[in-house]
Amino acid sequence: MSPPEPIELDLPGARVAFSTRLGGVSEGPYRSLNLGILTDDEPERVGENRRRLATHAGLEAGSVAMGWQVHGAELAAWTERPGSDDLLAPGAPLAQVDGHLTDLFGLGLLVLGADCMPVALAAPGRVAMLHCGWRGLAADIVAAAVARFDEPPAAALGPAIGRCCYEVGPEVLAEFEELDGVAEGRMLDIRAVAHRKLAAAGVRRIEDVDLCTSCRADLFFSHRRDDGVTGRQGGMVWRTA
Repeated sequence: MSPPEPIELDLPGARVAFSTRLGGVSEGPYRSLNLGILTDDEPERVGENRRRLATHAGLEAGSVAMGWQVHGAELAAWTERPGSDDLLAPGAPLAQVDGHLTDLFGLGLLVLGADCMPVALAAPGRVAMLHCGWRGLAADIVAAAVARFDEPPAAALGPAIGRCCYEVGPEVLAEFEELDGVAEGRMLDIRAVAHRKLAAAGVRRIEDVDLCTSCRADLFFSHRRDDGVTGRQGGMVWRTA
Protein backbone atom coordinates (compact mmCIF):
# COMPACT_ATOMS: atom_id res chain seq x y z
CA MET A 1 0.00 0.00 0.00
CA SER A 2 1.38 3.40 -0.96
CA PRO A 3 2.01 5.98 1.79
CA PRO A 4 -0.11 9.12 2.17
CA GLU A 5 0.43 11.77 -0.49
CA PRO A 6 -0.44 15.09 1.17
CA ILE A 7 0.03 18.50 -0.40
CA GLU A 8 2.82 20.08 1.65
CA LEU A 9 4.25 23.56 1.96
CA ASP A 10 6.26 25.70 4.34
CA LEU A 11 5.24 28.73 6.35
CA PRO A 12 7.52 30.74 8.66
CA GLY A 13 8.82 28.29 11.26
CA ALA A 14 6.20 25.71 10.31
CA ARG A 15 5.20 22.92 7.96
CA VAL A 16 1.70 22.37 6.57
CA ALA A 17 0.19 19.18 5.12
CA PHE A 18 -3.20 18.97 3.42
CA SER A 19 -4.07 15.30 3.05
CA THR A 20 -5.69 13.80 -0.03
CA ARG A 21 -7.75 10.62 -0.15
CA LEU A 22 -4.69 8.66 -1.29
CA GLY A 23 -2.48 6.35 0.76
CA GLY A 24 -4.82 4.76 3.30
CA VAL A 25 -6.53 1.47 4.06
CA SER A 26 -10.25 2.29 3.89
CA GLU A 27 -12.55 0.84 1.24
CA GLY A 28 -15.73 1.63 -0.65
CA PRO A 29 -16.89 5.27 -0.56
CA TYR A 30 -14.19 5.95 2.08
CA ARG A 31 -11.30 4.76 -0.06
CA SER A 32 -8.61 5.18 1.01
CA LEU A 33 -7.16 7.74 3.52
CA ASN A 34 -10.39 8.55 5.36
CA LEU A 35 -9.61 10.42 8.59
CA GLY A 36 -13.19 10.87 9.80
CA ILE A 37 -14.83 8.73 12.46
CA LEU A 38 -18.30 10.23 11.89
CA THR A 39 -18.80 7.97 8.90
CA ASP A 40 -19.71 4.31 8.45
CA ASP A 41 -16.06 3.41 7.92
CA GLU A 42 -14.41 0.89 10.23
CA PRO A 43 -12.91 2.72 13.25
CA GLU A 44 -9.75 0.59 13.07
CA ARG A 45 -9.17 1.74 9.51
CA VAL A 46 -9.69 5.38 10.45
CA GLY A 47 -7.17 4.98 13.26
CA GLU A 48 -4.62 3.42 10.91
CA ASN A 49 -5.15 6.21 8.37
CA ARG A 50 -4.55 8.84 11.05
CA ARG A 51 -1.43 7.03 12.21
CA ARG A 52 -0.12 7.00 8.64
CA LEU A 53 -0.63 10.73 8.24
CA ALA A 54 1.14 11.45 11.54
CA THR A 55 4.02 9.15 10.63
CA HIS A 56 4.40 10.79 7.23
CA ALA A 57 4.76 14.14 9.00
CA GLY A 58 7.38 12.71 11.35
CA LEU A 59 5.06 12.98 14.35
CA GLU A 60 4.00 10.45 16.96
CA ALA A 61 0.29 9.86 17.42
CA GLY A 62 0.39 11.51 20.83
CA SER A 63 1.73 14.68 19.23
CA VAL A 64 -1.33 15.38 17.08
CA ALA A 65 -4.20 17.43 18.54
CA MET A 66 -7.72 17.66 17.19
CA GLY A 67 -11.23 18.58 18.33
CA TRP A 68 -14.90 17.80 17.84
CA GLN A 69 -15.82 20.23 15.07
CA VAL A 70 -19.17 22.03 15.40
CA HIS A 71 -18.89 24.68 12.64
CA GLY A 72 -18.25 27.46 15.12
CA ALA A 73 -15.47 29.88 15.99
CA GLU A 74 -14.15 28.50 19.29
CA LEU A 75 -10.39 28.00 19.58
CA ALA A 76 -8.36 25.62 21.75
CA ALA A 77 -4.88 26.62 22.94
CA TRP A 78 -2.67 23.56 23.42
CA THR A 79 0.03 23.85 26.07
CA GLU A 80 0.78 20.12 26.25
CA ARG A 81 0.49 17.10 23.99
CA PRO A 82 -2.84 15.26 24.07
CA GLY A 83 -1.56 11.68 24.28
CA SER A 84 -2.19 8.90 21.77
CA ASP A 85 -5.85 8.01 22.47
CA ASP A 86 -7.35 11.10 20.81
CA LEU A 87 -5.86 10.28 17.43
CA LEU A 88 -5.70 6.49 17.32
CA ALA A 89 -8.87 5.65 19.25
CA PRO A 90 -11.46 7.54 17.19
CA GLY A 91 -14.47 8.45 19.26
CA ALA A 92 -12.50 9.65 22.29
CA PRO A 93 -14.07 12.70 24.00
CA LEU A 94 -12.82 15.91 22.40
CA ALA A 95 -13.35 19.61 23.05
CA GLN A 96 -15.95 21.17 20.75
CA VAL A 97 -13.75 23.59 18.84
CA ASP A 98 -13.05 24.45 15.20
CA GLY A 99 -9.61 25.94 15.65
CA HIS A 100 -6.37 25.16 17.44
CA LEU A 101 -3.29 27.14 18.46
CA THR A 102 0.00 26.15 20.03
CA ASP A 103 3.48 27.45 20.79
CA LEU A 104 4.80 23.91 21.25
CA PHE A 105 7.44 22.64 18.87
CA GLY A 106 6.43 19.51 16.95
CA LEU A 107 2.77 19.38 17.99
CA GLY A 108 0.53 18.77 14.98
CA LEU A 109 -2.80 20.62 14.88
CA LEU A 110 -5.33 18.71 12.79
CA VAL A 111 -8.74 19.64 11.39
CA LEU A 112 -10.94 17.51 9.13
CA GLY A 113 -13.24 18.37 6.25
CA ALA A 114 -15.03 17.09 3.19
CA ASP A 115 -15.69 20.47 1.52
CA CYS A 116 -14.89 22.97 4.28
CA MET A 117 -11.52 24.69 4.05
CA PRO A 118 -8.55 24.01 6.33
CA VAL A 119 -6.62 27.23 6.97
CA ALA A 120 -3.17 27.16 8.56
CA LEU A 121 -1.57 30.18 10.24
CA ALA A 122 2.06 30.52 11.28
CA ALA A 123 4.39 33.15 12.67
CA PRO A 124 7.68 32.63 14.53
CA GLY A 125 6.88 30.70 17.71
CA ARG A 126 3.18 30.02 17.10
CA VAL A 127 0.92 28.08 14.71
CA ALA A 128 -2.84 27.65 14.28
CA MET A 129 -5.14 25.46 12.20
CA LEU A 130 -8.75 26.39 11.45
CA HIS A 131 -11.77 24.50 10.10
CA CYS A 132 -13.52 27.04 7.88
CA GLY A 133 -16.96 26.31 6.50
CA TRP A 134 -19.35 29.13 5.79
CA ARG A 135 -20.59 29.20 9.38
CA GLY A 136 -17.11 29.51 10.85
CA LEU A 137 -16.16 32.19 8.35
CA ALA A 138 -19.36 34.11 9.12
CA ALA A 139 -18.58 33.84 12.84
CA ASP A 140 -15.13 35.38 12.19
CA ILE A 141 -13.00 32.43 13.24
CA VAL A 142 -10.23 33.88 11.05
CA ALA A 143 -10.11 37.23 12.87
CA ALA A 144 -10.32 35.50 16.26
CA ALA A 145 -7.32 33.31 15.45
CA VAL A 146 -5.17 36.05 13.90
CA ALA A 147 -5.76 38.17 17.01
CA ARG A 148 -4.02 35.47 19.08
CA PHE A 149 -0.70 36.13 17.31
CA ASP A 150 1.79 38.81 18.35
CA GLU A 151 2.34 39.71 14.69
CA PRO A 152 0.34 39.01 11.53
CA PRO A 153 0.93 35.38 10.59
CA ALA A 154 1.32 33.88 7.16
CA ALA A 155 -1.56 31.69 5.99
CA ALA A 156 -2.09 28.62 3.84
CA LEU A 157 -5.49 27.71 2.38
CA GLY A 158 -6.15 24.06 1.66
CA PRO A 159 -8.53 22.24 -0.68
CA ALA A 160 -12.23 23.12 -0.37
CA ILE A 161 -15.37 23.21 -2.43
CA GLY A 162 -15.10 25.93 -5.08
CA ARG A 163 -17.54 28.52 -6.33
CA CYS A 164 -17.96 26.24 -9.36
CA CYS A 165 -19.78 23.70 -7.19
CA TYR A 166 -21.09 25.51 -4.10
CA GLU A 167 -24.67 26.67 -4.55
CA VAL A 168 -26.17 28.11 -1.37
CA GLY A 169 -29.39 29.72 -0.23
CA PRO A 170 -30.11 33.42 0.34
CA GLU A 171 -29.64 33.05 4.10
CA VAL A 172 -26.02 32.00 3.53
CA LEU A 173 -25.33 34.70 0.94
CA ALA A 174 -26.70 37.28 3.39
CA GLU A 175 -23.87 36.46 5.81
CA PHE A 176 -21.32 37.78 3.29
CA GLU A 177 -23.25 40.54 1.54
CA GLU A 178 -20.73 43.13 2.71
CA LEU A 179 -17.96 41.37 0.74
CA ASP A 180 -17.93 42.25 -2.94
CA GLY A 181 -17.02 39.59 -5.45
CA VAL A 182 -17.36 36.49 -3.25
CA ALA A 183 -20.54 35.19 -4.91
CA GLU A 184 -21.98 34.93 -8.38
CA GLY A 185 -25.70 34.40 -8.22
CA ARG A 186 -26.15 31.61 -5.69
CA MET A 187 -22.61 30.27 -6.10
CA LEU A 188 -20.50 31.17 -3.05
CA ASP A 189 -16.69 31.30 -3.11
CA ILE A 190 -15.54 30.47 0.43
CA ARG A 191 -11.93 30.70 -0.77
CA ALA A 192 -12.48 34.33 -1.72
CA VAL A 193 -14.21 34.91 1.61
CA ALA A 194 -11.19 33.52 3.46
CA HIS A 195 -8.82 35.71 1.46
CA ARG A 196 -10.86 38.79 2.30
CA LYS A 197 -11.11 37.90 5.99
CA LEU A 198 -7.38 37.23 6.24
CA ALA A 199 -6.49 40.49 4.51
CA ALA A 200 -8.85 42.43 6.79
CA ALA A 201 -7.09 40.87 9.79
CA GLY A 202 -3.70 42.07 8.54
CA VAL A 203 -2.40 38.88 6.91
CA ARG A 204 -0.26 39.68 3.87
CA ARG A 205 1.29 36.34 2.89
CA ILE A 206 -1.31 33.81 1.76
CA GLU A 207 -0.42 30.50 0.12
CA ASP A 208 -3.37 28.89 -1.67
CA VAL A 209 -3.51 25.39 -3.16
CA ASP A 210 -6.69 26.42 -5.03
CA LEU A 211 -8.20 22.95 -5.57
CA CYS A 212 -11.93 22.14 -5.52
CA THR A 213 -12.82 19.08 -3.46
CA SER A 214 -16.03 18.54 -5.41
CA CYS A 215 -14.37 18.65 -8.84
CA ARG A 216 -11.44 16.39 -7.94
CA ALA A 217 -12.95 13.03 -7.02
CA ASP A 218 -9.57 11.47 -7.76
CA LEU A 219 -7.95 13.40 -4.92
CA PHE A 220 -10.57 14.44 -2.38
CA PHE A 221 -13.69 13.45 -0.50
CA SER A 222 -16.66 15.79 -0.98
CA HIS A 223 -19.78 15.79 1.18
CA ARG A 224 -21.83 17.62 -1.44
CA ARG A 225 -20.66 15.65 -4.46
CA ASP A 226 -21.11 12.29 -2.72
CA ASP A 227 -24.44 13.12 -1.00
CA GLY A 228 -22.88 12.77 2.45
CA VAL A 229 -21.56 9.23 2.00
CA THR A 230 -17.87 10.03 1.93
CA GLY A 231 -14.71 10.30 4.00
CA ARG A 232 -12.78 13.22 5.44
CA GLN A 233 -9.40 14.67 4.53
CA GLY A 234 -7.37 16.82 6.87
CA GLY A 235 -5.24 19.90 7.25
CA MET A 236 -2.34 19.80 9.71
CA VAL A 237 0.28 22.34 10.76
CA TRP A 238 3.21 21.96 13.16
CA ARG A 239 6.13 24.08 14.29
CA THR A 240 9.49 23.19 12.82
CA ALA A 241 11.48 26.03 14.37
